[in-house]
Amino acid sequence: AATTGAAVVAAPTIIPSSVLGADGAVAPSNRVTIGIVGVGDHGTNVDLKGLLYQKDAQIVALCDVDLKNLERGKRMTLDSYANDTASGTYKGCFTTQDWRELIPRDDIDAVAVATPDHWHVLCSIAAMAAGKDCLCEKPLSLTVEEGRALSDAAAKYDRITITSSENRSKTNFLQACELVQNGRIGTLKHTRVELPGGWWARDMGYGLSQEPGPVPDHLDYAMWQGQVAHKPFSPGRFHFNWRWDMDYSGGFLTDWGAHMLDIAQWGNATDLTGPVSVAGTGKMDADGYYNVASEWALDYEYANGATLHCTNREPNKTTKGFASVRFEGTDGWIECDWGSIKASSEDILKTELGPDDIRLRTCRGGEHRDFLDCVKSREQTYAPFEVGHRTITISHIGNIAIQLGRKLRWDPETETFPDDAEANSMTSREMQNGWSLT
Repeated sequence: AATTGAAVVAAPTIIPSSVLGADGAVAPSNRVTIGIVGVGDHGTNVDLKGLLYQKDAQIVALCDVDLKNLERGKRMTLDSYANDTASGTYKGCFTTQDWRELIPRDDIDAVAVATPDHWHVLCSIAAMAAGKDCLCEKPLSLTVEEGRALSDAAAKYDRITITSSENRSKTNFLQACELVQNGRIGTLKHTRVELPGGWWARDMGYGLSQEPGPVPDHLDYAMWQGQVAHKPFSPGRFHFNWRWDMDYSGGFLTDWGAHMLDIAQWGNATDLTGPVSVAGTGKMDADGYYNVASEWALDYEYANGATLHCTNREPNKTTKGFASVRFEGTDGWIECDWGSIKASSEDILKTELGPDDIRLRTCRGGEHRDFLDCVKSREQTYAPFEVGHRTITISHIGNIAIQLGRKLRWDPETETFPDDAEANSMTSREMQNGWSLT
């Protein structure tokens, strides 16, 4: 007897075009998955927002010691990926108050570090040791020693890195540095950098009291302090205002020096070296509640004969005119602030570069775009950690000169003050609470 059976025809699987990368979307296999350590004011408004904007990035993990920051960051992330969640191409956002739980995750390709300055190096080294490429906010380090350890780790683990600053993507700074390096103002003789001065105490929702107070329930304060000797919780030196305490930062000399001194280095073609001396004065209250320099005038000398003067201006709390860099050469000058460029002659600015002229590495899309492109291409970014370390070292040795009140010789090769044990003792710090660089 014959047997009969009905043929089974499988229904076709419908794959959304977004999964395949159509309709302007990026296929999941081409996305760089990222964990962010630190989603406070800057970590949220610059790094989280900046990376969420990039279609080929996907934020899959967040860390912050403050649960309020963490909840805000997660909500922003989930809102941004609502369509991806509905299509099944986004699986959710892991959150934690301890960065050591985020960094080893297998679903993360790269880590962005946007903590207070005293945490930058330890988090970033751990990320690179775990095989992650790393974006770290400026200023890159708290001390010269930590910056050197960070840059060496990037080389050891062969990671793509970027010191997170947009300046090398800005048209006016790029134009200025290319013109200077190509001799359009003659031989560079002197650079003047002006930074905001003072302390900008900002109320971030906790008040500005300088008195000890109870630790908020939503805060892991011990983790926030990390390697710093215990200080009672005090609202006036917490979110944002840690910048004015030398245990956590270096004031505007490091906070904005990381921006503008970087452009001075770029124009002088000294990205991978530094000055050979520093001298100057500053106003610093070592025993004060805020103990960073609020005023300074620093003079640096370079082996190529160029000099650099870095000083503060009165803060006007606006973007334009906030800080500036001026290059002075034998045949003219060029000056830039945050949004403009001018020169001793309009002809200098109208100069076009030829095919044999120096062209500087940039990315017009900014630091997040550059980082993602380089994670994929495995080419280095416009400001890898060695460059960021060299820049912030200028600020660090300036702070040391202010504290010691005398001129210091500096060897940029060994990164030491020759025959000066007192000054050399200030290029590092003793970490507390079981933390160390090794």
